[in-house]
Amino acid sequence: MSRGFVKEGDQEEVPMLTPRAFLPPGVENFVTTAGLEALKAERESILNERKQYEGVDNNDARVSNNYLTGKLRLLEERIHSARVLDYDPQRQKDVAFGATVTFRNLKNNQTMKYQIVGVDEANIMKGKISFLSPLSKVLMNKRVGETLSFNTPQGEVRMEILEVK
Repeated sequence: MSRGFVKEGDQEEVPMLTPRAFLPPGVENFVTTAGLEALKAERESILNERKQYEGVDNNDARVSNNYLTGKLRLLEERIHSARVLDYDPQRQKDVAFGATVTFRNLKNNQTMKYQIVGVDEANIMKGKISFLSPLSKVLMNKRVGETLSFNTPQGEVRMEILEVK
């Protein structure tokens, strides 16, 4: 039946979805093993939340179910495109995906520590930065003891890599 013959009140509300972390087209969706497990746990959580709307027939339940279905669809795309890459212990001296890097700002002597992870895992408050971040790109393939420069809005920062795990 044409949508022109449906009552206004019968039309489904289209849910507004928050997009997942940005992953440019053509870039592989690298994740750590822990990152993939977190995505799968998120899927289970959404599936469990969706169960509460089964058999409920009101507008709010339909909107909530549509929202969760949309979130699940985006999440499934990420899970299916995920490529697990864990840090190779043989590369102990090189910064690579999955590595935790400790470095020192040579100007203020401040020490920082970040793990390089997938876009969905990144959380600066937990010391995890995306492999696509400008800082990760500067750190990649560097070694303990190397000094490098990083441009920030406040100017150039020089840092020394202290440890790679």
